[in-house]
Amino acid sequence: MGKYSMNKGIGRNPEFKGLKSQYLFLFVGGLLGLFVLFVIMYTIGINQWICIGFGVTAASVLVWGTFHLNTKYGEHGLMKLQAIASHPRYIINRKKIPALFTRNNRMK
Repeated sequence: MGKYSMNKGIGRNPEFKGLKSQYLFLFVGGLLGLFVLFVIMYTIGINQWICIGFGVTAASVLVWGTFHLNTKYGEHGLMKLQAIASHPRYIINRKKIPALFTRNNRMK
């Protein structure tokens, strides 16, 4: 059996076969979800070859997609995309322009 190293040093993010931290968890969670879906499909009574074909196809797409995201966005890319998506597109200010430059004396 081959020996697989998980970490490359203390304090660094986990990396396995080129997959960096968040993509590694996405990959493992996706494979686990596909396995559960495969077992449910098989237990329901769907044909064995359809279940195997679905499992192989879905796992291949998952592997390709995860490695594609890893190479396209990098180690922290998905978190940056989520942060950009949560920012407002524009801020609406309905005050008149002179009111923006005058001090509010009511605070005294």
